[in-house]
Amino acid sequence: MYPEDRVLVAVINRQRDFRLARDELWYRIPQVRMPHGIHADYVAFFLSGILKDQPSGVHFFTSPAGIELHYRRNLLPKEASHPRADETYYRIALNPLKAKIPPILNPSRRPVTFIHTTWDRFVHATQIRDLYSDADYYVDRIYHALRNRGVDADRYWDAERKVTGHSAGLRILCQNGTVDAQIEPGSDIFLDAALQDDVILREVLDKIARQGGPVMLPLNNDLRPPGA
Repeated sequence: MYPEDRVLVAVINRQRDFRLARDELWYRIPQVRMPHGIHADYVAFFLSGILKDQPSGVHFFTSPAGIELHYRRNLLPKEASHPRADETYYRIALNPLKAKIPPILNPSRRPVTFIHTTWDRFVHATQIRDLYSDADYYVDRIYHALRNRGVDADRYWDAERKVTGHSAGLRILCQNGTVDAQIEPGSDIFLDAALQDDVILREVLDKIARQGGPVMLPLNNDLRPPGA
């Protein structure tokens, strides 16, 4: 275990998916959600309201034992008629789960989807916000402000910089191209943390409008956590 080891925090909010991870030792992620692939030394799980007498939080982690691509219908054959049955998913084979002690809780109830972090942050974290670098935390605020306005965006994380080649930031697919916003100069929009969130958000929304507006994609429930 090294401080810079990469940790992917994923979400489980259904008992069925928790049993698959705990007992059958696998987890699924839509390929569209991780276009650069799965590059993690450890996978941790935020369990949302499914442990009796335990608050929501990151209670378990493990290391991946292998990664394959499958169609959803092959992973869940009993759901062959599911609307996303023909979409491709990463099937992450898992080693046995280990307890995260203490667990990483979410007292501020901030929205949790996928989080990329590093081992040094993960091992010392007691709250979700401890998993974020300062840059990631700022980008995350803009990300959720956009989502609240119906704009979907892909996030780049500091911990994934070696893989993506991008600093922490956002990419929004628009009708006439993409809008890139990063915490370092050189992209379409410089996410300057010295400015108020509203100022940056207005600049991002104006740029999106000049690019013809965002591409409206149907909300995929499997992208929040994998479920239904």
